[in-house]
Amino acid sequence: MKFIEMSGKTLLSVIDRSNPSPQDLAQVGVTPESIVRVNRQGDIELRRADRWDLIGGLLGDFEHRVKTHTGLDWVSPIADGENGQGE
Repeated sequence: MKFIEMSGKTLLSVIDRSNPSPQDLAQVGVTPESIVRVNRQGDIELRRADRWDLIGGLLGDFEHRVKTHTGLDWVSPIADGENGQGE
């Protein structure tokens, strides 16, 4: 699966009316300093100390907004040599 990683501050600049509100994101722990990632399907994941948590999703023309606000393109997480899963 491919993602674009960003700060919570950037995520807040990407959302629009059809997406989770800043208040909804704050309730699940998103702060401006948070590390979040969005996959091509629009799923938002929040980086916790020991895992990634699925916290919501983006709708609409999110791909254009995400790429414009981050300047990044979709990439796969680096896989470890043992099991092929990203860490």
